[in-house]
Amino acid sequence: MFHSSAIAAAREALMCGVPSIAISLNWKKDETKDNDFKDAAGLCLPLIHAALADIEKGTFLKGCLLNVGVPSSPAANKGFKLTKQSIYSPAQSWQAVSTSRPQPAAHFMGMHQSLGIQLAQLGKDASAAGAARRGNTQRKTVEVESVAAAGKQQAREVVKKSFRAEFIEKLHKDLDDDIDVRALENGFISVTPLNVHGHVEPELEAPASDWLSAAVAVSEEKEAPAT
Repeated sequence: MFHSSAIAAAREALMCGVPSIAISLNWKKDETKDNDFKDAAGLCLPLIHAALADIEKGTFLKGCLLNVGVPSSPAANKGFKLTKQSIYSPAQSWQAVSTSRPQPAAHFMGMHQSLGIQLAQLGKDASAAGAARRGNTQRKTVEVESVAAAGKQQAREVVKKSFRAEFIEKLHKDLDDDIDVRALENGFISVTPLNVHGHVEPELEAPASDWLSAAVAVSEEKEAPAT
């Protein structure tokens, strides 16, 4: 994805010489369930275990981070796929909402306790900070001032209206199948190698493909029943 705080954090780690992986769930309103977060984390464990093992041996991928995207229905995924980064950003629109004061992040999380618990299991401190950030920023308000006829200040009236920013996701039928967004829409777990500038260098694709294949193969061997 072009805009992602997860990628930004992983890129900052890469700039400091720390091997990094960004993992995101393709969350969709009214579709994503609480258990999807747990399923997404479980699906990425083979990559995490492989990365930790290679980091200890000093053989992890050099000069790049891995951006991992999990489809909105993790349990129905079609497997891992090496992808390229898309450069799209979701369309933004403003929707009028009630004039009542926007609810704080604490109240928002209180209404979604089960979601908060799942997020906490993935990383208590980071998830809490991220949830608070989302709660504070997802409801953006503007004030519109309406003034009566010029020169009649006594008739001056201020009308406040609240608006909420909404990001509209769109299908991308014209994209190649190896683009991360398209792969996610098709049910694959996308794995995109990115350099510190957020680009996919041609020389990174082959090593990343070999690493991904090896990580998946090791996972499949461990899961195979003993004979």
